[in-house]
Amino acid sequence: MKVIVTCGPSYEPVDEVRRLTNFSTGELGVLLSAAFAAAGFETICLRGVAATHSATPAGASVRSFTTNDDLAAQLRALGESGDVTGVFHAAALCDYRVRRVEDAGGCAVGGAKIASRSGALTIQLEPATKLIAHLREWFPASAIVGWKYELDGLASDAIGKAHRQVIENHTDACLVNGRAYGDGFGFVQSSGCLGHIADKHRLCAFLVSWLRLPANRRERLRDAILTRPPSRIAA
Repeated sequence: MKVIVTCGPSYEPVDEVRRLTNFSTGELGVLLSAAFAAAGFETICLRGVAATHSATPAGASVRSFTTNDDLAAQLRALGESGDVTGVFHAAALCDYRVRRVEDAGGCAVGGAKIASRSGALTIQLEPATKLIAHLREWFPASAIVGWKYELDGLASDAIGKAHRQVIENHTDACLVNGRAYGDGFGFVQSSGCLGHIADKHRLCAFLVSWLRLPANRRERLRDAILTRPPSRIAA
C-alpha cells in the first residue's frame, strides 16, 4: 500500500534571489512519513526545499518540491502512476504569488535581481494554486487528509474551518491545530465527528491505525487512538 505525505513550506519567487515563504519546519510530515514506513507502507515524502527540519524519515522515499505548481505537478504524476492508499497533505503552501513588482512611480520593476537602488517597491500578489481543491480529482480512490493551521479566533472557529475544508474539497478528514484550536490536534470528518489527539507522536500512531481501517469504518473513528471521546461539531 502506497502513502504520500506532503510537508514543509513552498515558496513563490519575487525574483531569482528573493522569495515569499513561511515558517513551516516540515517536522510533522517527517514524523508521519517515518511512522507509515515503519508500519510497512510504501511511503513517499514530498518535502519543501526550505524545510528546516533536516531529519530523513527512515524507510521513506524523500522528494523535494519548490513552488505550489511544482508540488502540484508531482502529485498529479503520482496520481496517474498507480494506486495510492492515502494522501496526507500537511505541507504549508503559499496562499499568494507575485503578480507584479512596481517602483514608487508605478512602473514595473524586473530582472534577475531587483536592485536595492530601486527604492520603495510595491508588490502585487495574486492567489497561488490551491492544491487541496484538486486532490480528489488526482486521487479519486484514496483516503485524503488535509490540514488547517489557525491562529485567530476561537477553537470552534478553527474546527468550523476544518469542517468546511472537508466538505468543499471532498476530502475524508482535516487535522486542525494552532493557537486558535489550542494544544494538540483536532481530527474533523465530514460527518462532524471530532476527535482530539494530544501530540505529534500520538497523531502519527492514530493516522496509521485510521488508514488501516476499512473505508466504511473510518468515518466512525472506531479503534481510533484518541485522548478524549469524540464529540460533534455544533451545527
